[in-house]
Amino acid sequence: MLTIEKTDPRQPDAARLLDASQAMMRALYDPEQTHFLSHDALAAPHVTLWQARDGSDPLGVVALADMDDYAEIKSLFVAEAGRRRGVARALMRAAEDHARAAGYRHLKLETGIGLDAAHALYRSLGFRTCGVFGEYGQHGMDISASVFMEKKLET
Repeated sequence: MLTIEKTDPRQPDAARLLDASQAMMRALYDPEQTHFLSHDALAAPHVTLWQARDGSDPLGVVALADMDDYAEIKSLFVAEAGRRRGVARALMRAAEDHARAAGYRHLKLETGIGLDAAHALYRSLGFRTCGVFGEYGQHGMDISASVFMEKKLET
């Protein structure tokens, strides 16, 4: 049975999932094109991390950052064992429900080019491409491999 629970990114199962996500990003993109947060940064007070489990098996994680006027998905990763089982949708639902309950009207994310399955998932959840937001692209940040998306939330 799939369960979704809040967790700490430094907790071993969550850390392993985040490590796998980061390894995948490093394999796909140049170092300056990866914009993931460290485990410690994901433990900041304005970030919430959820983990999906099937029994004791960790299947995926999603992080949501409370920003000034929007909420941002900072990480979504599902292990191979959890793919095509609704895990990503369940994690995204938890993050979106949190953002909506907190009163945010926009949920945003940055993802990479070539992640076609992720793009299809986000579109199916109501996300649309948008312009650069937040600190992306500032201070010489390389966003040449980035895709920006947002979803308007109804409260």
